[in-house]
Amino acid sequence: MAALAGVMIVGLVVIVVALVIRLQQAPAPLAVPGVIELPEGARAEAFTRGRGWGAVVTDGDEILIFDAEDGTLRQRIAVE
Repeated sequence: MAALAGVMIVGLVVIVVALVIRLQQAPAPLAVPGVIELPEGARAEAFTRGRGWGAVVTDGDEILIFDAEDGTLRQRIAVE
C-alpha cells in the first residue's frame, strides 16, 4: 500500500514539474506582414491569420484577404 502511495506522489510531482516547465515557455511569435495597406477610408476591426494569408475585417462590412509574405491584397469579400 505504501508503494502505491509513493508511486502516485512521484507521478503527481512529475506532472506538476512538467506543467511548470511548459507554461514558462514563451509562445511562438505571431508572424504578421510589416505593412498592410487598407483601401482609402477603410478601418480595421479584426485580424485573423491562416496558412499563407491574413484577413482584415473592415468597418465597411468587407473582408480583405492579404498574402502573408508581402502583404498584397489577394481577395475582397463583401459581407451582406
